[in-house]
Amino acid sequence: MMKTSIIWFKTDLRVEDNETLLKAIAQSEQIIPVYCFDDSHFETTAYGFKKTGSFRAQFLLDSVEDFDKNLRKLGSGLVILKGKPEVELAKIVQEYKAQKVFAKREVAFEEKQTEKVVQAELFKLRCELETFSTSTLYHAEDLPFSVKDIPDVFTNFRKKIEKESKIRSVFRKPEQINSPEIPQMKLPTLEDLGLEFSKIDSRAVMQFKGGETEALKRLNHYFFETKSLSTYKETRNGMIGADYSSKFSAWLALGCVSPRFIYAEVKKYEKRYGANDSTYWLIFELLWRDFFRFMFKKHQTKFFLYSGIKSETINSKSLREKLLWQWVNGVTNSDFINANMRELKQTGFMSNRGRQNVASYFCNELNMDWRLGAAYFEETLIDYDVCSNWGNWAYLAGVGNDPRGHRYFNIEKQANDYDKNRAFRDLWLQKK
Repeated sequence: MMKTSIIWFKTDLRVEDNETLLKAIAQSEQIIPVYCFDDSHFETTAYGFKKTGSFRAQFLLDSVEDFDKNLRKLGSGLVILKGKPEVELAKIVQEYKAQKVFAKREVAFEEKQTEKVVQAELFKLRCELETFSTSTLYHAEDLPFSVKDIPDVFTNFRKKIEKESKIRSVFRKPEQINSPEIPQMKLPTLEDLGLEFSKIDSRAVMQFKGGETEALKRLNHYFFETKSLSTYKETRNGMIGADYSSKFSAWLALGCVSPRFIYAEVKKYEKRYGANDSTYWLIFELLWRDFFRFMFKKHQTKFFLYSGIKSETINSKSLREKLLWQWVNGVTNSDFINANMRELKQTGFMSNRGRQNVASYFCNELNMDWRLGAAYFEETLIDYDVCSNWGNWAYLAGVGNDPRGHRYFNIEKQANDYDKNRAFRDLWLQKK
């Protein structure tokens, strides 16, 4: 058994169902949980947008603070680092003479690069980096195909996996954690991260607050208090209010709750209130999350290329500043697009229906490089998840996993179908 280990937390800020945490506890006499605010996550990207905007950063700060509280209840706490992970983690490894760093495994390109650089620096200190796959519903090792053979069409992926794979049971949270005394946490402020505070507009579907405590509260509300899960399939294309869909995505993105934990709760719910299309549909949506994550494992950098995973490209690569500005600020010639874009800008959230429409509009009507749209979503969305965001944008731009090729939304028809009485447009287009 090792004397001291470090756990490097990233997008796995939870004590329930956290294999990395349990493995570290089992293999070490004492552990030091750390979270590093990576400087590169707060830079401006090549597309001219911030990598992390203020809504998402605020949600992250809430989540880190809540995670520290939950760790302290178990006898530990969170050490906060800020800078380059490879530099900061190396310092803490030397300070505590740690022999191993435990972390969740990454699949997307930049995150993988960071993981490699950290591993190289730790190797120089004779310290090992061990990673665990903790982000998906189905474990990577349980897939009925090798990574290179994962079907590129979701339906084929889903059918095979549902038939041939099992979902593992959740890990219970530890009863206690043995750590040296960890000083009170000093969180950076938004200003320290180069951002300004933005209040979520009062018209928002909900006031999002980060952290595992809030995630479990939301799950309990959506499942057991309101039984909204039973009608999820019928209401999920809604646009106004908190309960037309689960809204779990923001907490899932930071790992404040795991997909497997949600699955286990769905199963409890089904025992109590019965299974139907809606209870299945929530699991179906979690499968989409898995699919994009495994796609990134398979195709690596391709999802960040203009041509995506296809060789022939359809979209224009143009950048017309004025059109981009109009789209971002919700002053295009489509009131349905404008309402959705204003909701995003002022709350950090947009419905699934809205996202598909504004992405289709961006790629097809404005004929712009889809990656600019994806980069703006990266900055703005509270629930930004690298695989789902870039995977969905590539899909809608016709360079991703859509078997039908170029998907084109008739925006007017969509507005009439999903905002019949104009309630959503009236809400967001009114003069304040």
